Amino acid sequence: MSTSLLTLPDDVSVTAIPAFTDNYIWCLHNNVDAVIVDPGDAEPVLRFLKQQNLKLAAILITHHHHDHTGGITRLTSTRPAIPVIGPRGNHIRGITKSVTQGDTVHLPVINCEFTVMEIPGHTLDHIAFYGHGAIFCGDTLFAAGCGRLFEGSSEQMAHSLSKLKRLPDNTKVYCAHEYTLANIKFAREVEPNNTVLRDYEIWARQQRDQNNVTLPSDIATQKAVNPFLRCQHEEVRSAAQAKSEHKLRDDVAVFAALRSWKDKF
Repeated sequence: MSTSLLTLPDDVSVTAIPAFTDNYIWCLHNNVDAVIVDPGDAEPVLRFLKQQNLKLAAILITHHHHDHTGGITRLTSTRPAIPVIGPRGNHIRGITKSVTQGDTVHLPVINCEFTVMEIPGHTLDHIAFYGHGAIFCGDTLFAAGCGRLFEGSSEQMAHSLSKLKRLPDNTKVYCAHEYTLANIKFAREVEPNNTVLRDYEIWARQQRDQNNVTLPSDIATQKAVNPFLRCQHEEVRSAAQAKSEHKLRDDVAVFAALRSWKDKF
């Protein structure tokens, strides 16, 4: 990735548009044009665009779940020629351009381009958009957590998280839900002695007490607090082993035990 893509252009902002009970629809905008990521509901997007006097220019989709795609039809009815870019498979209504691992998404209206990463696990079609020091990762990596395995395997999700973990530490993580405090509660059960995690909880509670968004996070923080990115650490391995009836022989097995534990937490 060229130096020019290490940060967002100076005139581009990223705003969280709340939807449903805990979704965030991300909007990249330059005070004229807007690119929307995972519009599960069209109405809050349309309100935001109207309030900010923005023109919808493109839509990015990370995976097929309705709370990420439900607003496509309504939004494209207002501007039928806009590109809707998402996973291959012809299974998401409204997609106009399918992309896969390594493809580049050009968004000239906001002077941005993103590389597509395939990150299956939560769903088999899940992708992320990486560029300008940011990753829009849908429901794969959360702050202090990760998505449930609705379709993929533990091996797939562990591999996907490993890909995200290898991104530069300062990469901003734009996930799609405000799950941070709930995820921290579980993470503290796994690593009660993690002082970075303890401080992260204090900060997150302060943010939510003020009704502030706890996102984006960054890769460095997640590597320090997120148990699903810390399967090689002894305290995480021991905690997972205590919840498993079988010997956990590798990091994938540790991940699987953690995910099963979290599903019942």
